[in-house]
Amino acid sequence: MMMRMMMMMMMMMMMMMMMIMMMLLMMIMMMMMMMMMMMMMMMMMMMRMMMRMMMTTMTTTMTTTTTTMTTTTTTTMTTILHKTWY
Repeated sequence: MMMRMMMMMMMMMMMMMMMIMMMLLMMIMMMMMMMMMMMMMMMMMMMRMMMRMMMTTMTTTMTTTTTTMTTTTTTTMTTILHKTWY
């Protein structure tokens, strides 16, 4: 009886450890995803700033091409970052 109890306890402990490890892994993955999102946001902001700079200096044709390029890439992000950009 005691042996069985000990085995059960050990199994429970192992399960708990596994759960904790999984949680940690999930947390790390979430952090990585957040970091990637932040990097993307920063890149978008930088692109926007560059666009603003280009508008004043470069020709209209170049700006139009760059705008089209940026719009194609940022169609999904524009809805989220629209408030932050302006």
